[in-house]
Amino acid sequence: MEYSQIIIVAILIEAIWENCKAVWQENKFSWDKVGALIVSIFICISVQADVFGLVGLNIVWPILANVLTGILVSRGANFIHDIFEKISKKEGK
Repeated sequence: MEYSQIIIVAILIEAIWENCKAVWQENKFSWDKVGALIVSIFICISVQADVFGLVGLNIVWPILANVLTGILVSRGANFIHDIFEKISKKEGK
């Protein structure tokens, strides 16, 4: 497994955890966060977005790759930009 692949997996785990925390905060359910997750996942499935494939990390079930990419994307454009900036620096691109 390459460095960039490990970074993507670590970032995915953080994104999942942070989204779970954001859905339920201060004993309140956040419909905004759930909505962002649903929209992001739906769009990533629709366009077959797969950030894992971009770094050579092939997931056995393509739909799962789309869902996990949707979770990452739901964190926002700045978050995704930072991911690719870190990967590009490490790969010397």
